Parts: sequence; structure tokens; C-alpha cells
Amino acid sequence: MKIIIIAAVAENGVIGAAGKIPWHISDDLRRFKRLTLGHSIIMGRKTFESLGKPLPGRRNIVLSRQMQPLPGIEVFGELAHALADCREKCEAAVFIIGGAEIYRQALPTADVLHLTRVQQAPAGDVSFPTVDFSAWTQVAREEHPGYCFIDYHRR
Repeated sequence: MKIIIIAAVAENGVIGAAGKIPWHISDDLRRFKRLTLGHSIIMGRKTFESLGKPLPGRRNIVLSRQMQPLPGIEVFGELAHALADCREKCEAAVFIIGGAEIYRQALPTADVLHLTRVQQAPAGDVSFPTVDFSAWTQVAREEHPGYCFIDYHRR
């Protein structure tokens, strides 16, 4: 099973501000949907709360020790348990969609990074963890005005 991290990250590392994404890039949202549709997505409770509802066409998994399952949402207390359940269900890939702590936990075992590099430096209160890119190979890059899509595979 491939563990795939997908994130939009500003030049200063910011990924969130007050429970929201501090930019709106329609192409990024379309890419997110295209890549994650039909797969499991794993997120933290705060990320789920920022979405407000399960994302359709995906198995929605929320990591929380306090939250109770809701219609369309499965809850696990730890990332390892959620990943083990996905493996048991023979899933080919699972997407880690945030937030910062979930990214930090998943990064050491992730196989793929799908990053949108946003050419802004907004104020924010949530940042993407530091990545040692010497462990990764860039396999694709798509430039756009104000942002670019970059895909990495673990070496």
C-alpha cells in the first residue's frame, strides 16, 4: 500500500490560518479531487472540522481520541491503526490530507509527496513539517502563475 501525502504549502511553510487555507487555487482543488477520488483519505480532527463534512467518493478517516464516528466518517485514535486497517482492506493507496501533526507522523513512512508550492508567504498558524528532500526524487513538476505542482517519490 502506498502512503501518499498531498498538501498545498506556501513559500514560508504555512498550510493554514485560523482553520482555513489562506488562498484559493481552483486548479489545486481540482487536482486534489482527481488524485484522491476513490481512495481513503486520512486527516486530523481539525482538518475534518475545517471541511465540515465528509468528502464524497472517498473513504474518510479522521484521527481523534475523542471524536465519535459520524455518518461517512471512520475514527481511529492513531495513524498506525488507521493505516493497518487500510492494509487489511487491501487498499492500493491512502492519502494523508492534513493537518500538520498528521503530516509529521506520516512523513517518515510516506512513499509519495504531491505538493502544490504556493508562491505566497501568508501569515498563518499551521505549517508543513520540514522535509529532508535528499530522501526524495522529484518525478514531475508543472508550473503555473503563482503556484506549481511538484510530485516526489521516496528514493
